[in-house]
Amino acid sequence: MDITIHTSVLPHDDPDASVAFYRDVLGFEVRTDVGSGKMRWITVGPAGQPSTSLLLAPPAADPGVTEDERRMIAEMMAKGTYGWILLATKDLDATFAQVQAADAEVVQEPTRHPYGIRDCAFRDPAGNLVRIQELA
Repeated sequence: MDITIHTSVLPHDDPDASVAFYRDVLGFEVRTDVGSGKMRWITVGPAGQPSTSLLLAPPAADPGVTEDERRMIAEMMAKGTYGWILLATKDLDATFAQVQAADAEVVQEPTRHPYGIRDCAFRDPAGNLVRIQELA
């Protein structure tokens, strides 16, 4: 079997702020941007990695989502417990400094964990947790 990860999804509640974070702060390229207003589906991805994408999507656009579920999603996003992603870099300190300089909400400064991983964490404009691991 030959399976790859093509696209992962994170919610957004402000498409322009999300694009600014992923494009201007993390250096991702915008690949598609469809829809209008807050109902936009935006595909971004790391430059040089055209086969790996992140879809920034309105979280409650699915017609099968009930009003109670929409409220729950909005509450979870506000708390930062709805979506998260794990990224990687070869230079964690430089990446941390760049993201921190852009006034992203720092959740955790670069830390070496007892299990060997060194990483840091931020929140994107929608509250999603963005963890960045250092590659060995």
